[in-house]
Amino acid sequence: MKRTLIDTSNMELTEKVVTIKRVTKVVKGGRNMRFTALVVVGDGNGHVGAGLGKATEIPEAIRKGKEDAIKNMVEVALDENRSVTHDYLGKFGSATVLLKKAPEGTGIIAGGPARIACELAGVKNIRTKSLGSNNKQNVVMATIQGLSELKSPEEVAKNRGKAVAEIYG
Repeated sequence: MKRTLIDTSNMELTEKVVTIKRVTKVVKGGRNMRFTALVVVGDGNGHVGAGLGKATEIPEAIRKGKEDAIKNMVEVALDENRSVTHDYLGKFGSATVLLKKAPEGTGIIAGGPARIACELAGVKNIRTKSLGSNNKQNVVMATIQGLSELKSPEEVAKNRGKAVAEIYG
């Protein structure tokens, strides 16, 4: 994942809670209950991040998850149709998410966790398929990893020392 520090001070961020899990730890005196919240944050304009917050109460876990998500924000290369610039496989753990370029009017065709990440990144037209693990946390992270690895045609042309027209063929 490209880890570039993104200035979030002037962004209008939207947050969505993907999942809240109750976890217990068995100790000598009984059980300790805690909550973990998976939160995705995005500005709807090519920036998205996911974070995990853990606390004894749900609101505190969500707050911590949001802070973690803001720290882990990445930039997404989008084309003129607000779709991904090319097809890509995002991988995280045993989860793999196929991100496919889609024409205008397609909308977001994606499962729950991948849909949330795409919506908050500002993608309007995309087809995705979750392959491998269907663990929500890993699917979100795989989607964001895939989105962050996308390159714009301008970036590819610059790296290869060619004109943008040559890249399109």
